[in-house]
Amino acid sequence: MAERRSVQIHLRVSPADRAAWRAEAAAAGVPLSTLLRKAMARTRTWTAAAADIERERNVQVARIGNNLNQLARWANTHTSAAEAVTVIANLVAFERSLQTVARLGGDSDDAH
Repeated sequence: MAERRSVQIHLRVSPADRAAWRAEAAAAGVPLSTLLRKAMARTRTWTAAAADIERERNVQVARIGNNLNQLARWANTHTSAAEAVTVIANLVAFERSLQTVARLGGDSDDAH
């Protein structure tokens, strides 16, 4: 048997937020409280340490992406001078960097 929902949570939102949420609930054919409960059940939260790790991972991925874009731009500009071996070696280095960054967080999924 489902537990009776007898506790209320109060929060302040703007009238526009409330109207938007009510419209979403109506479009989904559910009461607003059901929409909000389901949305909160899907929300992922992190400890401060896990958030710091994720932030650092995002910074590292952005740096790697920037380097990859520079390599691609150079290869496209200098097609006659681009040696495939050099380009491939750089791509392998990027792949290794991404693998390192992927391991940076380790068990951050368990920290939420």
